[in-house]
Amino acid sequence: MVYILNLISISIIPVIISIILIYGYLKGVDLYDAFVDGAKEGFKTSIRIMPYLIAIFVAIGIFKRSGAMDIIVNFFTPLAKFLSIPKEVIPLIIMRPISGSGSLAVVKDIITTYGPDSFAGRVASTMMGSAETIFYTMAVYFGAVGIKDGRYTLKAALLSHLASVIASVVVCRLIF
Repeated sequence: MVYILNLISISIIPVIISIILIYGYLKGVDLYDAFVDGAKEGFKTSIRIMPYLIAIFVAIGIFKRSGAMDIIVNFFTPLAKFLSIPKEVIPLIIMRPISGSGSLAVVKDIITTYGPDSFAGRVASTMMGSAETIFYTMAVYFGAVGIKDGRYTLKAALLSHLASVIASVVVCRLIF
């Protein structure tokens, strides 16, 4: 069974690319021109969203270096203790909606410090897979299409983040 899963995981991307190329060829699409047009559009989109990305990266840097993380962790520790959330994952709860790479660094630190089989390590790993980088995603996608007002999206996304945090802790409590 493991052999079959390894075979599938190794071959899935080449198979998908082959299917796309064969389908395009059968439909008479000039594949090279379509690829070049897509690359041009991708470049234009990346230039259009650059200011949003720079703004989010600057905000993350200021947030990390200002000591605000420590203040927020200390503020939320009693609530986390009440909800049986390990104190060690509070920085991940805060960082995950903001930065994917920042949250990866937090998970790495949790796993290095407490171990992958610790409750904090398991909750952090589960949380990492069940939450999204909300602000980065909104900056990229809303910036790409020119949406300026994302307040309802932000509220719904933060509510879903809270649900993923609670679900991660509950699932890890039930399973481990």
